[in-house]
Amino acid sequence: MDLGNLHPSPGSTRPIKRVGRGTGSGHGKTAGRGHKGKGARSGGNVKPGYEGGQMPLQRRLPKRGFLAVTITKAPEVRSGDLAKVGAEAIDLAGLKKARLVPANAERAKIILAGKVEKVFKVSGILASKGAKAAIEQAGGSVAAVEVVKRERKLVAKAKAAA
Repeated sequence: MDLGNLHPSPGSTRPIKRVGRGTGSGHGKTAGRGHKGKGARSGGNVKPGYEGGQMPLQRRLPKRGFLAVTITKAPEVRSGDLAKVGAEAIDLAGLKKARLVPANAERAKIILAGKVEKVFKVSGILASKGAKAAIEQAGGSVAAVEVVKRERKLVAKAKAAA
């Protein structure tokens, strides 16, 4: 076999439709565009979704739901991954340095997934009930965190220990 003998499989290609080549071709005169109207003109085409004056589908369907643009989700950190921080005191900067949360994260949340085998002092980070219990059971502590709304962004703020 060589490149000169290659050809498409039978039936996989069709000859192109040559329009406007006389009435005997079946595609003469109006060239398959019909008589008059926008579709017959050069450059005349309808927008996607246009249904000939009928109310388009995207306008017939009801609007549902709402997604606020101000929502900032807290990246989740698995409790088993806390050992990767390499320090006993864990805060948001430490999680960023260990690449457990993105560098632009403004807050984070520890979830219960994996075993906590070391003693950790967590501050300034949200924690689920299960993760908090696991950290405290291992001998560590989780500082209380209150979520404060500021300038349309949610920021985790550690409460001052009294």
